[in-house]
Amino acid sequence: MPSRVVDKTRINNQIRLIKAKEIRVVADEGQIGIMDIDSALKIAAERELDLVEISPQAEPPVCKIMDYRKFKFEQGKKERKARKQQTTLTLKEIRMRPSIDTHDYEFKKRNARKFIDHGDKVKVTMRFRGREFSRQELGANVLNRLASELADIAKVESQPKMEGRQMVMVLMAS
Repeated sequence: MPSRVVDKTRINNQIRLIKAKEIRVVADEGQIGIMDIDSALKIAAERELDLVEISPQAEPPVCKIMDYRKFKFEQGKKERKARKQQTTLTLKEIRMRPSIDTHDYEFKKRNARKFIDHGDKVKVTMRFRGREFSRQELGANVLNRLASELADIAKVESQPKMEGRQMVMVLMAS
């Protein structure tokens, strides 16, 4: 269950809890002035709107006359739109061996292309086992070949480098 943020904005009669005797009242058309809380509540009631505390730290505190439900709805809409437009960049990993077969290589290359087209970064890991460790140039050749064949859509973010018994290279969309 997602955690919900508790709204601490004071509206209407909750504003009476403010320690200040007077508040600065603002509306859509501009500043109305500094007045006591009861007068501001009366003006808001006459306009059939809410009195909402905007800036409690100000001296005197600032309150705005507005339709609070409409304000909250619009604010939620903006937040949802911002969340929808936010892209998360993920790192996909493709594992290979220096003695990879042609068909396997082409399959992994197709997957890497698909991941990059989708907007993800691709971490290509070349794992060395046994005697392969003494022939690291074979693994580097395979990684460099992959980078050159995907050069039309990707660029190398980090060059092939050894990390323990494996060589790692990261590709990202260009």
